[in-house]
Amino acid sequence: MATKTPAEVTPDYWDEACKHLVKRDRVMKKLIPQFGEARLQSRRDAFATLARSIVGQQISVKSAQSVWHRWSALMPKLQPAAVLALDVEAQRGAGLSARKVDYLRDLAEHFNSGQVHVRQWAQMDDEAIIEELIAIRGIGRWTAEMFLIFHLMRPNVMPLDDVGLLKGISENYFSGEPVSRAEAREVGDAWAPYRSVAVWYIWRSLDPLPVDY
Repeated sequence: MATKTPAEVTPDYWDEACKHLVKRDRVMKKLIPQFGEARLQSRRDAFATLARSIVGQQISVKSAQSVWHRWSALMPKLQPAAVLALDVEAQRGAGLSARKVDYLRDLAEHFNSGQVHVRQWAQMDDEAIIEELIAIRGIGRWTAEMFLIFHLMRPNVMPLDDVGLLKGISENYFSGEPVSRAEAREVGDAWAPYRSVAVWYIWRSLDPLPVDY
């Protein structure tokens, strides 16, 4: 049997999650059928995913894509040792701020020295992985939670700091009224143990095109 390419990796729990959510939640019952066979997909390796999230901070998607291409072109292969060998001025010339150069170096050092336990992540719970990731400069809880959803495809993540999630819950559950984190958490309680899947559909309700992380 042919092996799947990284671009085709989707969660094996997706169909089960959809059945669960449709039974438990009136909004999901309406939302999920609208998106047919669309699925969350995990791409790239962990280091590249986190590096891309740092490069993209506080700039537009288009600018981030442009800077990413220029920066990654400075290396024959994108890996921690190659980042550590990069010249600071060359990185600044690619469009990175001094702070982002520092953040990317810290990320590379964490991976190169084994301070992040990539091979153990499968056995670690979500909070333990978040703790490892937020020890890296430039990575906060929101970025770590996006990584859990989009890269590790963890099924039960509820990113309460995500503006889009709060907006989507407001529109779908509260007729557009502002929603607090506590109210959002309560809505998410009905989604467990598949909060990540419900969150993905809430995002799709605002923007049908999946974001590429």
